[in-house]
Amino acid sequence: MIDKDNLSLHISQQFNAELEDVRSHLLAMGGLVEKQVNDAVTALIEADSGLAMQVREIDAQTNQMERSIDEECIRILARRQPAASDLRLIISISKSVIDLERIGDEATKIAKRAILLCEEGESPRGYVEIRHIGEQVRKMVQEALDAFARFDADLALSVAQYDKTVDREYKTALRELVTYMMEDPRSISRVINVIWVLRSLERIGDHARNIAELVIYLVRGTDVRHTGLTRQKPAGEAAADETPVQD
Repeated sequence: MIDKDNLSLHISQQFNAELEDVRSHLLAMGGLVEKQVNDAVTALIEADSGLAMQVREIDAQTNQMERSIDEECIRILARRQPAASDLRLIISISKSVIDLERIGDEATKIAKRAILLCEEGESPRGYVEIRHIGEQVRKMVQEALDAFARFDADLALSVAQYDKTVDREYKTALRELVTYMMEDPRSISRVINVIWVLRSLERIGDHARNIAELVIYLVRGTDVRHTGLTRQKPAGEAAADETPVQD
């Protein structure tokens, strides 16, 4: 088990600084991506095409941050040949940055739909669901990043588990919107835009879950992807004490 007090205490202070720098850059990118999600949803709800354009413009910045962090990780791997918790940290960062970039892509898609809805006229249905699910996934992203910053596996587990709630609410909203389109075919074009927005929000929740699972891997050394999530114990504690959690 690792935490921020015992991670990466090296003779080389430069190595410590490199690890802290790349982690800080990941969290900075995460903050920007979280803002993209929030602004994209706000732009759609408030029919603010100017804000939607700002979200689209930020996408180039997040792409550049992804490339820079990738280069940092490669340099550390090549020069330092990290092992154990240091290697897990670099792997977790290099994978998390991919999910952050994809969250930014989904926020950009939402912004594009917001601009279309500004031009075509607001959808008659779906904005309540967008606001609600949008806040849920924004909070998932925020808490996944908080878990990364604090090496908090328990918080990460809560984020990963919450993805199931978002999936259920997305499916419920989808059924209601499809029924509405069948009753009022004139609304199809605008409601479809809303459905694509909800799909992007659901995908953002998936990426937040991925980041949370990487935090669990980083802290506990256990890969929980594609498995039932459990409250993992630190190495050395009795496995029999683990409490299964419904995935």
